[in-house]
Amino acid sequence: MKNSLRTADCCRSPFATFAGLIFILFALTACGKDPVQPAQPAASGSAAVPGSARPAADKNLVTVPPALAERLKVEPIERRKIAEPLSVVGRIDFNEQTVSRIGSSVTGRVTQLGGLPGEPVRAGDVLAQLHSAELGAAQLAFVKASAQRELAAKAVDRALLLLQADVIGSAELQRRENELVVAAVEKRAAADQLRVMGMSPAAIEQTNRTGAITSSSSVVSTMNGVIVERKVNKGQVVQPADELFLVADLSRVWVVAQVPESQINRVQPGQSVGIEVSSSPQPLRGRVAWIANTVNPETRTVTVRSEVDNPQRQLRPGMLANVSIEPIAIERLVVPVEAVVREGNSDHVFVRLPDGRYRMTRVVLADESGPLRRVESGVSAGDPVVVEGAFHLNNERKRAELEGS
Repeated sequence: MKNSLRTADCCRSPFATFAGLIFILFALTACGKDPVQPAQPAASGSAAVPGSARPAADKNLVTVPPALAERLKVEPIERRKIAEPLSVVGRIDFNEQTVSRIGSSVTGRVTQLGGLPGEPVRAGDVLAQLHSAELGAAQLAFVKASAQRELAAKAVDRALLLLQADVIGSAELQRRENELVVAAVEKRAAADQLRVMGMSPAAIEQTNRTGAITSSSSVVSTMNGVIVERKVNKGQVVQPADELFLVADLSRVWVVAQVPESQINRVQPGQSVGIEVSSSPQPLRGRVAWIANTVNPETRTVTVRSEVDNPQRQLRPGMLANVSIEPIAIERLVVPVEAVVREGNSDHVFVRLPDGRYRMTRVVLADESGPLRRVESGVSAGDPVVVEGAFHLNNERKRAELEGS
């Protein structure tokens, strides 16, 4: 038995010894290894370690070299009173004070036409001839009234002679005098009726003197001007209420514009107005003559009327026009036009910083008002802005940006 155990121990000893050697080697290797390994450089395309990237340069900041700094002029922007033009759409219209709507004074049929649209006429020119039975009847009544008045006057003269001869009494004389008064009134009424029908005093006197009656009535122009419209044809029967011709003096016209109610407080009578029409290469000038007292409830606009001289007849009623009203000057934050640079479809100005550098700052500006532009946003009153040399400063910014890329 003892021999068997000794034999087994002898058989295990080499394996045990080998395992122990392996264990010792692993232990020694572990004890000799550096516990902290140096960091390996990041491979290309791997994420950067936080805090290791350099901040990107501000492309809107400009450091000015001394040579350029001498060419720059910086001023604080401020509020100034400017008159911002108010541009609205308008139309050319007749001057209603120099427009005449001409019709017939009697009922009749048109027998002749003497005026065509576009023709110049003068006051008294015959525009049309009418045949009017109504006018003939009125002339007949006037002739009868005139004859009756003459008869009554002769009866009074005879009564005076008879009264002196003591043939009649004073009552008969008074009766005949009353008849004369009535006859005179009837004659005057008949003459007034003829004047209403368009007969001139000279024509009435001729009818009174000769007793001639005519049924022809003339439609005449009442003013100097141009026939703008004709609304009658030959053979047409017209009434006194009908408008037959429109005659206008176009040497002075109206320009009617619709101003939004939110802007109407900027407009006052007497302000200068610029009018542009497509047919005239040069703008015309006028003055605000009238402002409506009410607001159009549909368009929320107020009618503003200007009067413009039109000696060359360039302005024709019905034309559309661009109306630019120069309203009262009001205080606004403004910058000079020279201070503005255009970059990327936006307006910018250069603001000087406390450290001497300049920052290109985006601003929102209104339209030009002479040499100034109104600032809506982007900078504030008192900011130091480059007012001369902004173009060169922008070129320096672009050069620095290209060198740094």
